[in-house]
Amino acid sequence: MSSLFASGSALAYTGSKWNMPEGVTEISHEVHHLHMMAFWVCVAIGVVVFGAMFYSVFAHRKSKGAVAAKFHESTLVEIIWTGIPFLILIGMAIPAAATLVKMDNTHNAELNIKITGYQWKWQYEYLGEDVSYFSTLASASNKARQLNSGIDVNTVPNYLVDVDHELVLPVGKKIRFLITSNDVIHAWWVPAIAVKKDAIPGYINEIWTKIDEPGTYRGVCAELCGRDHGFMPIVVRALPEEDFKAWLAEQKKGGQQVASTAPVAAAPAAAAMPAADSGSAAVAAPDTKVAAAATAPAAPAAAAAPAAAGKSKDELLEAGKKVYMANCAACHQPAGTGMPPTFPALAGSKVVNGPKDAVISQVLHGKNMMPPFPQLSNDDIAAVTSYVHSSWGNKGEIVQAADVAAARK
Repeated sequence: MSSLFASGSALAYTGSKWNMPEGVTEISHEVHHLHMMAFWVCVAIGVVVFGAMFYSVFAHRKSKGAVAAKFHESTLVEIIWTGIPFLILIGMAIPAAATLVKMDNTHNAELNIKITGYQWKWQYEYLGEDVSYFSTLASASNKARQLNSGIDVNTVPNYLVDVDHELVLPVGKKIRFLITSNDVIHAWWVPAIAVKKDAIPGYINEIWTKIDEPGTYRGVCAELCGRDHGFMPIVVRALPEEDFKAWLAEQKKGGQQVASTAPVAAAPAAAAMPAADSGSAAVAAPDTKVAAAATAPAAPAAAAAPAAAGKSKDELLEAGKKVYMANCAACHQPAGTGMPPTFPALAGSKVVNGPKDAVISQVLHGKNMMPPFPQLSNDDIAAVTSYVHSSWGNKGEIVQAADVAAARK
């Protein structure tokens, strides 16, 4: 329920407070125009209908001696009250259909981006550019939203609609989105660019945009996807073409594949769980090469990266604490006490103190309420697992990145 209310409050930051935002794309302008046309048609109908009704009640009331007329069928009246609504609907349908056709025309895109929804984050892959990363709720919002956090959310900039890694796009270029999901149905929605499309497991939806103005545009998941539905916002940053090229080159130079330490909004701790929205394009897209890449599983690049050399226990614990506080502490608490029964305590846990292979497998594949975490790098999984194994009195095994790499095979 908290997720539902949080999602509603976040919508206030995604556009105009009282009306649909006009947006910054050609399609968004057309959608806004259709919206206003339908609004004024409804206003006109309301004025005519209620005006006639109120006039009739006032001018022909019983106190003035009015007597109700007695009549039955009238062919003329039937034609009028059938014909006028029909003409109104046709007049609205023609421009709406033209806009829908234009929205579905993803041909000749200059950039293709695959968007994958996870509980509860987004993955962005720049197809053909070897750049991929995860985007999750910003740590300031994630911290403030916790029960009894003591933080005034009004002091948190862009509360619940801020992320750690924005989707960066160029201005003036046609961008094709290939949208899917790794688990349940999500919906990727950014009002300012008039893009709203369901992310469905095992299916690829297509839509496109061409942003006219540089800026930052915010959105949210528009499909009730689970307990933390309200905590997976979307932030799009549109840059001039030259700035975008520089940004993309920097990502390639830095080997940006996975935001390895990105916080997962209210996700369970890695080793914590005990054993126990059509009009979509099909997978075959016009661009065969891009479509083939889009339908491939969202395997994180970190999985393919060679495992780092073994680290000392102190190094693992220092890195593991950071990963734990960013990803796990929201549910399992900083001291590992958990929030039973949904999120068990890690302190003294038989699972955490058990064989490391079983724990690593559970982190990678998930279990029960715990989602899988293959998007974390081998180093991060090794570090956080070692941290919970060695904290709060636990005496489990130290895990190295090589152990995680072996478990992925």
